[in-house]
Amino acid sequence: MSQFICSASVMCANLARLEDDLVALEKGGIDELHFDIMDGTFVPNYTLGFDFIKAAKACTPKVHCNAHLMIERPERYIERFAKAGCDSITIHVETCPHAQRTLQQIRDTGASPGIAINPATSLTKLQYLLPYVDRVLIMTVDPGYSGQKIIESSFERVRILNENIRYNEYTAKIEVDGNINVENAARLARFGAEIFVLGTSSVFLGPDIPLGDALATFRAEVETQKHLV
Repeated sequence: MSQFICSASVMCANLARLEDDLVALEKGGIDELHFDIMDGTFVPNYTLGFDFIKAAKACTPKVHCNAHLMIERPERYIERFAKAGCDSITIHVETCPHAQRTLQQIRDTGASPGIAINPATSLTKLQYLLPYVDRVLIMTVDPGYSGQKIIESSFERVRILNENIRYNEYTAKIEVDGNINVENAARLARFGAEIFVLGTSSVFLGPDIPLGDALATFRAEVETQKHLV
């Protein structure tokens, strides 16, 4: 059985046939749906929203839904994302001067709290937040767009964070997002990553490759290669 969690990036789905893609992912055994919420200010793009999440949740009510909030002042919207059907909500350390309060706000809704960090932000910014979260999202590209190449320092950042979590006996899982293909995922898994956000580098490979087949291939190849890299 796979020891890592596969989280499909919904912004990479074919929005014209969203239900078909979501159902195919569920049948293929996807662990989680990942919703990138962007406000055009913190990142240079706009994507998705409350009604979109509600619609997706209605298609696959049993699949865990995670909202990755790449927005300024996320504390304004935590309750609305929880009510929309998000089982977990991840905020960015760069947007939250009172992060502990916002993380507790997430937990108070019944959702699982996570913290995300951009590639150029020092990992020390996470130090006093790790006890409050269930996941830490290491961005392996600058957030905003799919199709970017992984930033090489991401591997070392995951290794350092994993050592910190293990040394302090925290329970947070490490999540990675950005150019998560088989080779990169295998290396990141060796360094301690457990949750992989899957987009155009792994699952959404085009109309000729069924999503379930792509997911199965990704899982199998990562399990094999993580023992070799």
